[in-house]
Amino acid sequence: MPYLGAVADDFTGATDLATMLVARGFRTVVAVGSGGLVDSQADAVVVALKSRTAPVADAVRDSVAALEALRATGCERFYFKYCSTFDSTPEGNIGPVADALLDALGETRTVVVPAFPATGRTVYRGRLFVHDDLLDESPMRDHPLTPMRDSHLGRLLSPQTRRWVHFIGHDTVRAGASHIRTALNAQEADGALTVVDATTDADLRAIAAATADLRLVTGAAGLALGLEREPGREPRLGP
Repeated sequence: MPYLGAVADDFTGATDLATMLVARGFRTVVAVGSGGLVDSQADAVVVALKSRTAPVADAVRDSVAALEALRATGCERFYFKYCSTFDSTPEGNIGPVADALLDALGETRTVVVPAFPATGRTVYRGRLFVHDDLLDESPMRDHPLTPMRDSHLGRLLSPQTRRWVHFIGHDTVRAGASHIRTALNAQEADGALTVVDATTDADLRAIAAATADLRLVTGAAGLALGLEREPGREPRLGP
């Protein structure tokens, strides 16, 4: 029975996340859409959607349907995977989908972690960098579907969500998982999406450890670096 279920907003992102999970010892299946059969012996199932640039209502509907299909297979923790360049518009789809998944799970808060240092995506002081360039100074500025004209993740996310948008800075992240967890617990109980700085793989591992009690995390594939298999389950690595 799978432990981790992921909803990815496109197929390439789904395979990126699956690759990271396999490297962490998860036996992982990628399902194209939520209507297909899944391997009940897998440790993780990643559902690949085509929701990144779909109309908001369609993206929300398909993402919640994928979540419910994953819950039906027995998944207990969930991961909303989006692009490390935070491809979106002021209407969505990252914020609306995150809100809808939290609502479906009866949860109020999660983290927003698009950093993926291995591919040059880092977050510092809440701003997303693509290698040495701020997001809005990178080629993503002129993307034909999701032109990214701001690098500040709080400003990008706030118009997309009805929840508070909070921020945890690099000093707290570098202090370790317990400090990150304390900062998360100090935020409003009525719900928040919290952007977390990360510039190295070690930062991502600390964030993953700090959020182990959250039923839903959101981010690029890099956050999977720190995910752990279900306690007591042995890895089953095939060819």
